[in-house]
Amino acid sequence: MKILTSDEVRLLEQETIKKHDLSTLILMQRAGFCVAQFCLLHFKFDSVCVVCGKGNNGGDGFVAAAALLEMEKKVTVVVLARGVNDLTTDAAYWCARLPVKPLWVSKASDFETKAVEQAFDADLMIDALVGIGFKPPLKGLAKQAVDIMNEFEGEIVSIDVPSGADADSLEPIAAEQDVVFGDAVITFIAPKAAHIFGNLTSGPIAVAELGIGSAFIEDELDLNVATAQDVAMVFAPRRDDAHKGDFGHVLVIAGSRGKAGAAAMAGMAALKTGAGLVTIACPESVQSTIAIFSPELMTEGLSETAEGTISLQAGKKVDQLLTGKDVIVLGPGLSRSEETAEFIRQFVAHCPLPLVLDADGLNAFEKHYKDLAPRGDPAALRVLTPHPGEAARLTGLPVKELQADRMATARRIAKETGTFVVLKGWRTIIASPTGEAWINMTGNPAMAKGGSGDVLSGMIAAALARHQGGLGLLRGDSAVSEFEEVNALLGELYEMEPELEKIDDDELLPNFNRISDSLKIQKVAAAVHLHGLAGDFARDMLHENSVLASDILAAIARVFRECDLQMERGLFYLHK
Repeated sequence: MKILTSDEVRLLEQETIKKHDLSTLILMQRAGFCVAQFCLLHFKFDSVCVVCGKGNNGGDGFVAAAALLEMEKKVTVVVLARGVNDLTTDAAYWCARLPVKPLWVSKASDFETKAVEQAFDADLMIDALVGIGFKPPLKGLAKQAVDIMNEFEGEIVSIDVPSGADADSLEPIAAEQDVVFGDAVITFIAPKAAHIFGNLTSGPIAVAELGIGSAFIEDELDLNVATAQDVAMVFAPRRDDAHKGDFGHVLVIAGSRGKAGAAAMAGMAALKTGAGLVTIACPESVQSTIAIFSPELMTEGLSETAEGTISLQAGKKVDQLLTGKDVIVLGPGLSRSEETAEFIRQFVAHCPLPLVLDADGLNAFEKHYKDLAPRGDPAALRVLTPHPGEAARLTGLPVKELQADRMATARRIAKETGTFVVLKGWRTIIASPTGEAWINMTGNPAMAKGGSGDVLSGMIAAALARHQGGLGLLRGDSAVSEFEEVNALLGELYEMEPELEKIDDDELLPNFNRISDSLKIQKVAAAVHLHGLAGDFARDMLHENSVLASDILAAIARVFRECDLQMERGLFYLHK
C-alpha cells in the first residue's frame, strides 16, 4: 500500500470524485461509518464524546456520532466553533442532521460548563478536531482541547491523525509536542508519513480506502507499507481445480550437525505459507532427523565434511536437484565452516533460480561482499535477509552506522548487490535494486529468538514460488509467466488511462520492468507482513518471553484468516 502525502491524498480524492461523479458528502459518510465500525471493533464502551473541529475532520466525527447513536451508545458531541455557520459546507450538512444537540465551545470558559465537563466524562473519546490539512503548532482553543484530551482517563481514537500532528512528518512525535496521545488511529484512502514514522500510538492504526485506489498515482515518497491487502493480492484464493504444482516447489539447502531444526523450520514455514512441495537438501547425517519433523517434508542427503556440514563435493548433486524446483532457500543452519562457505559462494554464483539467501548463506559472503554484485546478464531474482549484525559483516560497516538510517542501508545494499534486501529488525525494510522500498510495521520483541529468521526465509520462498493468482488479476488462469502477470497489470492501467495505449513499446519497456520489480517486491513484503503478524498473534496468545519460532509457525493459519477478515471489512492495519 502506497504511503502518500496529504496533498497527494487530496488530489486523488478530487480526481476520483470528478471521474466517478461522486459526492464529497458520500465520502464523508463512508469515513464516519468506518470510524464507528473501528471503535466498536476495538473498544468496549457505553458512552462516547466526539470532539469536532470546524473542518472535514469534524464532519467525519459528526457521521461517526450519528452511527454510534444508532448502535444505542450514549453520545455527546463537542464542537470548537460558535455555531453551524462556522463549519465547512460538508461538515455543516452532517452536523445539521445530528440526532443530538451539539455543545458549542467558542471561548476558553466554555470548557468549564457543566454540560461540557460531563461530556468529557465518557468511556471513549473520538478526536475529530483537526486532520491532515493541519500544520503545527496548535493555538488557542484547539491547544486547550488537546490538553484536556491528554488528561482524559478513558480511551481515545483519533480520526486521520492525532490532532496536533503533522501528517507529512517523517520524524517521531516528541513527548513535549501539543499532540493528542491516544489509543488508536483510523485514517482514510492511504497512510501518510506520520502513520509510519510518527510513533503516534502503541495501539492499532488502520486504513480505510473508502473505495479510492492509490495503486497508479505518482507519489513523492516512493515508499510503501505492507498490509493485509498485499497478502490478499499475493495469496489469491485457490481455484477449485488447483494442484500442488500451481503453488511451486521450494528447495531448502540447509542444516548441519546440531542445527537440523533451522532447516526443518524453513521447510515447514514454506509449506505452512502455501508452497505445494518442499524438499530439504542437507548433510546425510542429519537427513533422518529433519525428516522426523514432519511427514510432508521431502529430504535429500548431501556429501558432508567431517564436522557434519555440506561439503564442496555436494555441488553436483545440488545442481541435479534444481530440476523442477521454483525457488531456493540457502543458508539456515549451514554453519560457518569454510568449506561450506565456499560451496555457498560457488552455488550463488551460478544459481539459475530465484534464491532466498539467509543466515549462514549471508555469513559466507563476509569479506566477499563484492561477489554478490551483478555481473553481465541479469541474474535470477535473489533475496538477501540480513539482520543488522549480518548486514555489518557483509558490508564491513559498524552496526550503529547501518542502523542510523535503515532505509538508506537497505537501498544501498540492494543497489550494490542487485538483489532484493530484507533488512530485519524493528520496522523491517524491504528494498529493490531500483530503489523501491517497503516498510513493515508488524512484529515485536518476542520474535527475538533463534529460528524466527529461518521461518521468514521459508515464508518468502513460498510467496515467490507461487504461480497461481498474483494481484487478484489472474484467478481464472493456471500457472502464469512474469510476462503475462505484468501484461495483465498494464492492461488494467490502460483501462484506467486509455491514452497510455498510444505510447510506443520502447517507452513502455521501463514501465514493464518497473511493474515486474514491483510484483516481486510486493510478494516479499507480503511474506514479511505475515511473518510479523504471526509473531504478534503468538505474543498475544502466550507471553513475549515465551514465544518460540515454532509458535510463529503455528500462528500462520490464523494470520491468513486475519488478513481475509481485513479484506472483508475494508480495514487494513499497519499494526494492530
